[in-house]
Parts: sequence; structure tokens; C-alpha cells
Amino acid sequence: MTTQLQRVLLDALEDERKAEATYAAVIAKFGPVRPFINIIDAEKRHARAIERQLTRLGHPIPEDRWKGTVEPPQSVAEACEQAVAAEVENIALYDRLLPGIEDQAVRQVLTRLQAASRDNHLPAFRRCLAREGGERGGCGPRGRGRGRGGRRVH
Repeated sequence: MTTQLQRVLLDALEDERKAEATYAAVIAKFGPVRPFINIIDAEKRHARAIERQLTRLGHPIPEDRWKGTVEPPQSVAEACEQAVAAEVENIALYDRLLPGIEDQAVRQVLTRLQAASRDNHLPAFRRCLAREGGERGGCGPRGRGRGRGGRRVH
């Protein structure tokens, strides 16, 4: 039987894994584009932080159903646009999940993950989208779209 807290953690884990798989697909198609190359590492850390909470609470960690299943967009601009939407959805997901969490460790982890999406990932993808301005391709490996996704979040 799935507990309410387990369901919250599984929902958060699914979202973080989907982001990681999506950003990996972008990198596989377009190369080491920023901010994807920075933020994918943060998404991996986010998933691990949630997995640690599942383990702490005695819940199994499900297989990652997203790895290798996401189709990349047609352009870096489209990838940035989709990433902006995904980060907005991620922030909204945490807005829905956080009010019902009584476990302080879980609340603290999810609050930090939401802050990383809101304060680091979303602005980085918005900058990338602004630079892209359509199909120009200004978010490449040496572009200024470094973002701040490399910050450690636990």
C-alpha cells in the first residue's frame, strides 16, 4: 500500500527523472549546449535526494521509466522553450505537494529542489530562450547560457 508521503516522493521523483531524460535527449541531439549540460547534473542530484528520502522511509526506489524514451525537440530554441515550461510545471508541482508534507526532512528537501528550479534553472532557460530568439542557435557550448544549475542541492 502506498502512503501519502510515498506518493508525494514518487511524483517528485518522476518529474525530476523526466527533466533529466529530456535534457539528456537535448544534449544527445545538439551536443553540449548550455544551460542543459549544467542543469542535467542538478536534475541527477535532485533525483538522488528524493531517492534518499524514499530509502530513509523504507520505500523501494522504482526503475527510471524515462531514461532513453524522450524525443528531443527540433531546435535548441524549442528545447529552451520546453524547458521553461517544464521548470514552471515543476515549481507548480512542488506548490501542490509541499502543503501536505509533515515530515520535516522531506519538506526541507523538496523546498530546496523547488528553490533550485525557481531561482536557478528557470532563469537559465529563460536567458537561453531570449538568446535563441527563434532559430539562431546562440545557446551553444561556448554561449553565455551557463545558468546556475551546477549548485549543489540536497
